[in-house]
Amino acid sequence: QVQLAESGGGLVQAGGSLRLSCVASGRPLGNYNMAWFRQAPGKEREFAAAIHWSGATTYYENFAKGRFTISRDTAKNTVYLQMNSLKPEDTAVYYCAADSSQYVHQTGSFYEAWGQGTQVTVSS
Repeated sequence: QVQLAESGGGLVQAGGSLRLSCVASGRPLGNYNMAWFRQAPGKEREFAAAIHWSGATTYYENFAKGRFTISRDTAKNTVYLQMNSLKPEDTAVYYCAADSSQYVHQTGSFYEAWGQGTQVTVSS
């Protein structure tokens, strides 16, 4: 089973940028579709972005399109989420997740491994 560990969260002003990292251990990253989800206080977890196990395709929720970029470095077994033009409503705990199925899903229940999360706080 793959283990995931996120880092890179923090406090940033509105309009700023952060890059989240998720290091995978135990299995090669290339075996998995990788996704980023987020959960704000009092809200349900929501999908943000994903990258297919082949690396060929990426997927974004509407709020992430044009501002967030998911990428991966298989040599480092790491997936990234570059977040630009951050807004206060982006404040949440961000989680990376891994899914070994053939197709990318935007529903968390399909993902078999999760990191512990990293807090992102955007001040206005």
